[in-house]
Amino acid sequence: MMRPSGSPWFATWAEQGFADQSVRQVIRLNAGGSHLRVRLSNAYGTTPLRLSGASVGRTGQGAAVRPDTLHRLRFAGEPTATVAAGGRIVSDPVPLPVGAREQLTVTLYFADPTGPATYHQISMTTAYRAGGDHHLDAGAAAYTDAIQPAWGSWYYLEGVDVTGGPPTGTAIVAIGESTTDGFGSTSDGDDRYPDILAQRLLAAGRPRPVLNAGISGNKLLAGSACTGDSALSRFARDVLDRPGVGTVIISLGMNDIMRPGDQMCGVDRDDPPVTLRRLADAHRSLIRAAHAQGVKAVGATLLPFKGAPGWTQEADDLRRALNDWIRGSGEYDAVADFDRSIDPHGAGAIPDGYQNRYPDGRPDHAHPNALGYRTMADFIDLDSL
Repeated sequence: MMRPSGSPWFATWAEQGFADQSVRQVIRLNAGGSHLRVRLSNAYGTTPLRLSGASVGRTGQGAAVRPDTLHRLRFAGEPTATVAAGGRIVSDPVPLPVGAREQLTVTLYFADPTGPATYHQISMTTAYRAGGDHHLDAGAAAYTDAIQPAWGSWYYLEGVDVTGGPPTGTAIVAIGESTTDGFGSTSDGDDRYPDILAQRLLAAGRPRPVLNAGISGNKLLAGSACTGDSALSRFARDVLDRPGVGTVIISLGMNDIMRPGDQMCGVDRDDPPVTLRRLADAHRSLIRAAHAQGVKAVGATLLPFKGAPGWTQEADDLRRALNDWIRGSGEYDAVADFDRSIDPHGAGAIPDGYQNRYPDGRPDHAHPNALGYRTMADFIDLDSL
């Protein structure tokens, strides 16, 4: 979850929030079972959040929900709820059988003004908005408002817990930046690298929930006005507090190297210089925190970014030095060498075939496309997890 903000890249509804509006959001599960509970967060709210109604069901086409699966959500038996400022709530269990990798649609109705909304900025999934109370509509007719291009955001929706399913291994949490968050993957396609990793584990008969804790633009060392709290400060909440975690994949440091200060968010801040020592010490802190809770730590190398804003030879040298440390220090239990998966010959740039392109066709040079994310996920040794 992230504090309400404007996005440097596209419009969001976070700063204005919602008033007499329904917001419909699509997610994909990584575990199957017979019952589910929906978690909502007001982590960055300064006033109580009043929820006037909520529902969940299997996703239909676009904003539609399969009518035979639509369930009203209740909280302590009630169809409405209040989430304290800085707090969270969990719905009562819903008897809705779901499969791993199945899509669900969660709809929230807010009669009263919410104020700025706690959210996740880049979901690569379309969110839909309707005026008035349409949280029990199975059809999509009222949901005429969506932000394009469909990079999308999730609002107040922290996660879904599934119980009553077949046994799985411990959960894997992927924490990182935009290449974990999945910027450059297919809009509404659920083909980020953690998605593909979950598919590989299922296909191999070794199912494990894979939780995505990536935040685009996020930094290891410093928090940001519009790209999330630092990974150091959010690691316990977003990784170690998840239920049943056995492994964490850590892909962090690129934004610290590319973007010193917080200029992306319109803040001129004088941060200490980013050095290999500071980055390595921060990685060690995350590894120690994981090990203290019996969680295996896998280090992921950083992708090349030649041609992207923020590239300099000095910055690229630091990226390569950090990658060498991740590979060779022996601090991590295993390594996911994303750099070599995309750039096996060390050219220092994302090859054209793996290159994300903006809607106008320009390459962005810093993010892979869907094929690149699949290549990254396929490069992970499942036995190392």
